[in-house]
Amino acid sequence: MSHDPAPSQSVGKRPQKSTKTVSRRQVESAAADAPRFINRELAWLEFNARVLDQGDDPSVRLLERAKFLAITSSNLDEFMMVRVGSLKLQAVSGGGRRDPSGRTATEQLQAISKRCQGHVDRQYQLLRNELLPLLGEHKINQVDPAECSDRLLAAAERHFRGDVLAVLSPQALHDRRFPMLPGLGIHLCVQLRPGDEIGPQQTPPPTESLDDRVPSNLKRPTNTANHQSNSETSSASEDGADQTEPDTQFAVIPLGRTLGRVIPLPIEKPPIEKGAAPKESDDASPIESGYSYALLEDLVSHFVDEFFPGREVIQCKPFRITRNADIELREDGAGDLLGGMEEVLESRRLSDVVRLEIDANANSEIRDYLINSFNVDPQFVFDIDGPLDLTYLFALHGLKGMNTLRDDEWPPQRSPRIDPAESMFTSISDGDIMLMHPYESFDPVVRLLEEASVDPDVLAVKQILYRTSRNSPIVAALMRAAERGKYVTAIVELKARFDEARNIEWAREMEQAGVQVIYGIRGLKTHAKVCIIVRREPQGLVRYVHFGTGNYNEVTANLYGDISVLTCDEILGTDATMFFNAVTGASQPQPLQQLGMAPLTLRRQILDLIQGETERCRQGQKGEIIAKMNALVDTEVIDALYLASQAGVKIRLNVRGVCCLRPGVPGMSETIEVVSIVDRFLEHARTFYFRHGGDHEMFISSADWMPRNLDRRVELLVPVIDPAARKRLRETLQLYFRDNQNAWRMQPDGSYQRLKPRKNEAPMRVQETLYHQVVENRKAGKHDPQSTFETHRPD
Repeated sequence: MSHDPAPSQSVGKRPQKSTKTVSRRQVESAAADAPRFINRELAWLEFNARVLDQGDDPSVRLLERAKFLAITSSNLDEFMMVRVGSLKLQAVSGGGRRDPSGRTATEQLQAISKRCQGHVDRQYQLLRNELLPLLGEHKINQVDPAECSDRLLAAAERHFRGDVLAVLSPQALHDRRFPMLPGLGIHLCVQLRPGDEIGPQQTPPPTESLDDRVPSNLKRPTNTANHQSNSETSSASEDGADQTEPDTQFAVIPLGRTLGRVIPLPIEKPPIEKGAAPKESDDASPIESGYSYALLEDLVSHFVDEFFPGREVIQCKPFRITRNADIELREDGAGDLLGGMEEVLESRRLSDVVRLEIDANANSEIRDYLINSFNVDPQFVFDIDGPLDLTYLFALHGLKGMNTLRDDEWPPQRSPRIDPAESMFTSISDGDIMLMHPYESFDPVVRLLEEASVDPDVLAVKQILYRTSRNSPIVAALMRAAERGKYVTAIVELKARFDEARNIEWAREMEQAGVQVIYGIRGLKTHAKVCIIVRREPQGLVRYVHFGTGNYNEVTANLYGDISVLTCDEILGTDATMFFNAVTGASQPQPLQQLGMAPLTLRRQILDLIQGETERCRQGQKGEIIAKMNALVDTEVIDALYLASQAGVKIRLNVRGVCCLRPGVPGMSETIEVVSIVDRFLEHARTFYFRHGGDHEMFISSADWMPRNLDRRVELLVPVIDPAARKRLRETLQLYFRDNQNAWRMQPDGSYQRLKPRKNEAPMRVQETLYHQVVENRKAGKHDPQSTFETHRPD
C-alpha cells in the first residue's frame, strides 16, 4: 500500500495545509443551528470527571478508588499549570480571539473556574464521606496529632524532634515580602502576635519585575496596564499586606520534598467500651495489624510553637501554589538548545501563580494575605476542606499487605510469537510481531536493544527517545552499544514537557558514552516512536525496526495500553531509515512509500483516507471508519468526519480524553458514535481502521488528531501489513465498542453517559477481555517452556 508523496519540504519547516481542505460551508449548511465544536478545556474537565467517577464507584476496590482520586488531583495540577497557564497568558496579552467553540480566553477561564470549583468539592466530599471512613474500617487510619491518644502523640513527637525539626526552617516575612516558593509544594503560613523579631533583620532585595528574571528567549506576554507583575517581591504584595491587621506578623515554613509526607505511626486498638465484655482476641497489647499515619503538615502544625520560641502563634494553616508552566523556548533566539531548556526549567520556577489552594479553616487574615501576596485571580483561589494535594493517596495504594483492597495482578504475558530460546532477530525474521501492551510484555523491545548492543553483526542503532524511565535499560543498551564501537544515534527530545530535566541528563550521559545525540528539531517536537537496528546478514544488510504508539519506558509499558510492531520488512525499513536521516540531517525527505510523516504528509493522508470512505459511500458502496486515540481536537479533521457522516459513513471513535467533535447531531453527525474507556490501564494507543473498499487498512500512530501532532510535531503513521496482525487489531478495536462496564458514550452536548448491560446482555469489560485473550493465546502458544529434560551426550 502506498500514498502519493507530499511536495518536498525540509523537516524543520511548517507544512502547508492539505490541498483537500474540507469545506466549512458544507458542514455548517448541514446543521446550521448546531455548534460544531466542544470547547477543548471543558472537554478535558469532562474526562477528569470520568476518572473521578472511578473513584466514586463502589464496585472498584478501595485502594484503587483512592488511586483514581489521586490521579484526578495530579491531572488537575498539570491542567492548571499548562492549560490554565496558557489561557492566562492569552488573556493578559489582550487577545480577543475566540476558540473554535466561540469563547474568548477570559470566557474560557470563567467557565473553567466554575467547573473546577465543583470538581474539587466533589473530590473532597468523596474523600471525607466515603474513602477515609472506609479506609478506617480496614484499619488504615489518618491520625490528627491534635486529637490522638497520648501514645500516638508521643510517637508523633519523637518523629518530629528526631526527623523534622532539624530539617525545616521557618522564614520570617519581613516588610510583608514573600520568598520565592516552589509550585505544587505544601507550605505552612504562620500568623504570629507581634513581639521580638522572628529572625535576623534582613535588608529586602530591590523590587524587580518577574520578566527581568526570565531570559529573553522565553515566550512571555507584555504586561498590560491592568495586569500587575505577579512577583512576590512586587509592590502589589506590600500594598495587599497593608489590608491585614497592623498587629499581625507572618512567617512561612516550606515543607519541601526531602521529608516524606505520609508518616507511619503505631497502630492502636479501639478502646473497649465501659461495661462491655472483652473479646477473646483482646489482650494487654494496644498494638494490632493495620496502618496508621499522620500527614507532615498536620504534624508540623501541631508542634509549630517549637519553631518560634517565645512567640504566640495565632494560627498555622497549609497552602499550595501552582505556577504557570506554559513557558516555551523561543528557538530563534536560542543558540544552545540544551542551555535554553535549562533556562526554561528555571523560568518555570519563577513564573506567575495561576492557582492558590488554602486550608478552608484559615482565618481571613491569612487568606487575604496569601491572595494579595501572590496576586492571584480570586476565581482561582480554592478553599480546601481536607488535605491539600491528594496525590498522597498514591502512597496508601502501595501499602504492603493490603492485596484484597487492590486489583488482582495481571502480569504481562509473553507473546507466543517469541521463543525465549531464540534471538529476537530470529523471531522477527520469521514474520512481523505485534504486541499489545500492557497485556503482552514490553520485554521483547528491551531485549531487542540489549541483544543488539552486544551482537557483533549489528552495525548501527538509530532511536528516538521522548520519555524514558529513571533507570532506563534502553538507554543503558544504547550506551553499551556505542562503547562497543557500534554507530549509535539517538534523538533525545529535550522539549518533552516535565521530562526536560531527565532528558537533559540522559543526553549528556549518552554523549559521554559515545552516542551521537541529536537534541530534536528546531520549531518541532520529535514525538515519533521508532528504533532501527542495522545488521549484517549473509544476504546483506537487514533493517530490524520497532514502531510503537507509546514511549520507550518499561515502567509505563506496564500501565499504558499501547501497540508495538516489530518488523524487518524491507520497504518499512527503508522508509524508517529515510525518515530518521531526514530528521537528523534537517534535510528534504525523499518520498516515503508506506509511512506517513508529520508535519509533512500525515495530515493529508488522514484527510485522504476519510475522504476516500466519503466518496465510496456517495457512490453506493460501504464506508466505515474505526479510530482509537487519546484526543480529537483538529477542526479540519472533525469537519472531514462530519462530511463523511453526512455521506453515510459508519464512524466509531474511541477517544479516551478530549473530544471536540459533537456526535449524533441530526444532519451533521448522525452516524458518529464516540465512546471513552476509563479503567485500570491508561488507554494510550492510536490505532485506525478504514474499510477502503474491502481492503481493511489498519494503521498505528504516535499522533493524536490534534493540531500540535499534525502540524507541530514529528510523528509517524505506520501501516499494519501482516494479515494476522491486521485481523487481530481490527477485532480488538471492535471490542472497545462492546464494553458495558467502564465505557462512557458521548452525548451531542459534550456530556457522557456510562454504559450498562442491556437486558439479557452479559457484562463485558474490554481490558479484562483482552487480558484473558492474551493469557489463552499464551497457553495455546507453540513456544511453551520445555516440560522434559534432555541431557547433552558426547559425540
